[in-house]
Amino acid sequence: MFRTALCDLLDIEYPIIQGGMAWVSTAELAAAVSEAGGLGVIGSGTMTSDWLRDQIRLARQLTKKPFGVNVMLLSPYVEDIMALLREEPVAVITTGAGNPGKYVPALREVGTKIIPVVSSVALAKRLARTGVDALIAEGMESGGHIGEITTMAMVPQVVDVVDIPVIAAGGIFDGRGFLAALALGAVGVQMGTRFMCAAECTIHPRVKEAIIGARDRDTTITGASLGHPVRSLRNKLTRKYKEMEKSGVPQEELEKLGVGSLRAAMVDGDIENGTVMAGQVCAMVSKVQTAREIIMEIIEGAGQVADRLSRLVVKKP
Repeated sequence: MFRTALCDLLDIEYPIIQGGMAWVSTAELAAAVSEAGGLGVIGSGTMTSDWLRDQIRLARQLTKKPFGVNVMLLSPYVEDIMALLREEPVAVITTGAGNPGKYVPALREVGTKIIPVVSSVALAKRLARTGVDALIAEGMESGGHIGEITTMAMVPQVVDVVDIPVIAAGGIFDGRGFLAALALGAVGVQMGTRFMCAAECTIHPRVKEAIIGARDRDTTITGASLGHPVRSLRNKLTRKYKEMEKSGVPQEELEKLGVGSLRAAMVDGDIENGTVMAGQVCAMVSKVQTAREIIMEIIEGAGQVADRLSRLVVKKP
């Protein structure tokens, strides 16, 4: 019922991509999402190529279906990572924090699709010209590094100015958001926060508990003064960060405060002094589910919404 151009492009059953989140999207989660019919994505973050090689090989043991890798182009290991991805090709690479254009020809040679994440119309137009296969238009509702435009405002604008498929991301939780994204012109969705509470996600249980317990205003944005805003759950770290931002401390001190904080939360479970990157839909997450349960709930929910909307259409006599 919801087979779109994204399914054909990536050879997946459902047009749902799991976001590639550092310290969150390991091989276990990526493989589970792919097995469930979506596209699982390993988040490489600032990991080394050796770490990523192990993750790719583990994912291949867990699933025979397509999966991808997210590459942060500002990583100090980006050249090693890209070299590895030519040796160990995956179906798809999503990218953030930069322009992947110079890597496109080599990745194409090994059959890999390239899909950058964009947060503005101008960036979408620029990256579409580099020969990438699709774009992920991510609104500021998402967790982690964000832009300034909401998903609902940005997606149709990006759809209107590029001639490649557009995937919507940011603020999408269930079948209602999925169907809304398709109505805006997207060919599918990328979701991160909800998959953090997948049973197969290996993050610390305290992080999952924090997300399930979150309310609608429990995320906050830090780092705007540095030009790199990040959305995460409010805690001791975000309060301290905001106080330091207001007092005008040097950029180096702010950056030092964030070093290692994502791992501290996701791996060690320090939800007060670590960074719990999560989107605004965290308030809608109420339980831990398997990746398959999450995907099927979205697809079945979208079908129910579509049926309801069809009954609202007034037919002329």
